[in-house]
Amino acid sequence: MRARLDEVRTLVAGALDAAIDRLPESPLRDAMRYACHGGKAVRAYLVVESARLHGVPDSAALPVAAAVEALHAYSLVHDDLPAMDDDDLRRGQPTVHVRWGEAVAILAGDALQTLAFELLARDEVGTPDTRLTLLRAFAQAVGASGMVYGQMLDIAAESAQSPLTLDQITRLQAGKTGALIEFSAISGALMAGADPARLREYARNLGLAFQIADDLLDVTGDEAQTGKRVGKDDAAGKATFVSLLGQDGAQARARELVAAGDAALAPYGARAGNLRELARFVIDRYA
Repeated sequence: MRARLDEVRTLVAGALDAAIDRLPESPLRDAMRYACHGGKAVRAYLVVESARLHGVPDSAALPVAAAVEALHAYSLVHDDLPAMDDDDLRRGQPTVHVRWGEAVAILAGDALQTLAFELLARDEVGTPDTRLTLLRAFAQAVGASGMVYGQMLDIAAESAQSPLTLDQITRLQAGKTGALIEFSAISGALMAGADPARLREYARNLGLAFQIADDLLDVTGDEAQTGKRVGKDDAAGKATFVSLLGQDGAQARARELVAAGDAALAPYGARAGNLRELARFVIDRYA
């Protein structure tokens, strides 16, 4: 699985570089490219493996995978801004607004978001109906009822009178982190005109497990390991899966979610082996 993940990461980086190379030369283009490099490409991998399960070739899946990574990069650029999480380190490097200033960072995020939709609309992705289905699902996943909604809940929680409950955190993270992961996992089924229900269930469990692993890393990891500042949630008194469940409880919950994700993949049999390994890779980050 690790070799395939590395392969997908390289392919997607190349696709994003090629798309960005076609833009006019400017600090905006440089900032966009910078923001896209250095990630794990977990979401892109979900796209490509979901497609493979349904007989969709990499050539069709690659623009979708690149779109997902461009959108994810935009979300990180904006999330790091002083008006949001005010972070100065991302993927082991200075954040975009630290390197180029807030105005360029905002524009780079905007441009990466629109680039994502351009990539999804490419002819090689499929028929016009297929592309329309993907575009609609993508917009729903990353907009005001999905990822952006989750981010809004996160901002609101900072000024709340009391810490969030476990149910509230779960709802928040299902949008902020989980919605794009869910789209990535079901995209192959959507491209093939197949039922995405099983992959949707897998992804919902994976998305929460992913966030629990992030919460654990914020407590137990270091900057060299995570590529970003750690301990910020605790310092801010922010409720997380770890603060509510404890480290042992959070680890146990992550394992339960991975097991539930495995069960959702049962109809795919051994063909879903890479997706099962990916779920274990996600929670092994805090081991």
